[in-house]
Amino acid sequence: MNNVKKQRNPVLLVHGIFDTGRVFDNMIPYLNQRGWTVYDLDLVPNNGNIGLDTLAQQVADYIDATFEPEQPLDLVGFSMGGVVSRYYVQRLGGINRVQRFVTISSPHHGTWIAYCRQGVGCIQMRPDSVLLQDLNQDVEMLRQIDFTSIWTPYDLMIVPASSSQMPVGREVIVPVLNHSWMLSDSGSLAAVAEALTIQNSEFKIQNSKFKRHNPVLESILSVDNLLKKYIKP
Repeated sequence: MNNVKKQRNPVLLVHGIFDTGRVFDNMIPYLNQRGWTVYDLDLVPNNGNIGLDTLAQQVADYIDATFEPEQPLDLVGFSMGGVVSRYYVQRLGGINRVQRFVTISSPHHGTWIAYCRQGVGCIQMRPDSVLLQDLNQDVEMLRQIDFTSIWTPYDLMIVPASSSQMPVGREVIVPVLNHSWMLSDSGSLAAVAEALTIQNSEFKIQNSKFKRHNPVLESILSVDNLLKKYIKP
């Protein structure tokens, strides 16, 4: 195990709205037991009142204070934390030191739930926000690193759930029935560990079989697509 651990990058976990690093209390020991050294931080404030770009600077400051400049690392962002992490990677130089980047149920294209609050960060998580348009216009830069998006079609916090889909990297769909369970479900945890282990050229998770033989999932994805097409803010 020690030899394996030496070959693995440290992993930084970035939580979502209203959460702290404690939301990863299941994931941290899971990854520790498999040889990873895991770090987390608390974004302040965590309620969406300040911009995700400002929170991303907290991520950058934590990384600069915690890791040596030449140390590559892997980054895992949950929900809002995935977008915060994207801003760090795409706008604050993280692309130069993050080797693997995993988002879990993150609103890469916004969520209608963000209309429930008026904070700057919540506004930035709405569909077609200025911040999301900015990040998505050069999403191709994520091809430079090992990027994976893990999501569930049953997500009621990311609406539509397919907002977690990305045109680059890998996509892993797990049939988890609750947004927060994405951090404790065995299939989701296994997908995170695999994404942190295997190189781009080696790793494929085939979702087609699950989609093809799951009519409930097919129906949800169909409704999801209709929401994106016909519901406008």
